[in-house]
Amino acid sequence: MTDTTSGTPAATSTTSLFEQLGGEPAVAAVVDVFYDKVLSDPDLAPYFAGVDLDRLKQHQRRFIGQALGATRPYSGRSMRKAHEHLAITDAAFGRVVEHLAASLAQAGVDEPTIGTIAEALLPLKPEIVTA
Repeated sequence: MTDTTSGTPAATSTTSLFEQLGGEPAVAAVVDVFYDKVLSDPDLAPYFAGVDLDRLKQHQRRFIGQALGATRPYSGRSMRKAHEHLAITDAAFGRVVEHLAASLAQAGVDEPTIGTIAEALLPLKPEIVTA
């Protein structure tokens, strides 16, 4: 459905945020930009040493997709299990959130939608921050 005043997709009550943002291709593009930013950050890059990035990106795409309303299920480990050995600090978590927001903005996602996405993901902080 298209908004006739702007020519952009219009949200409907049955359209998920995942669909509004462009589905799997859009989420994949954001995840790629996100990891470019994270891996370029000298404070965060060490957390990813020796990690299979292709596999991690696949899990991240599915996880974010499900958080946004995709129908394909996320079947990875729990957030606690996936991060418990990393001793992630509050500061590192904050930097990751900043990079995600910047990646979404770079992809053309508006501020209210970025806020909605952050609200969906922030409850996971206690599962991820362990140091």
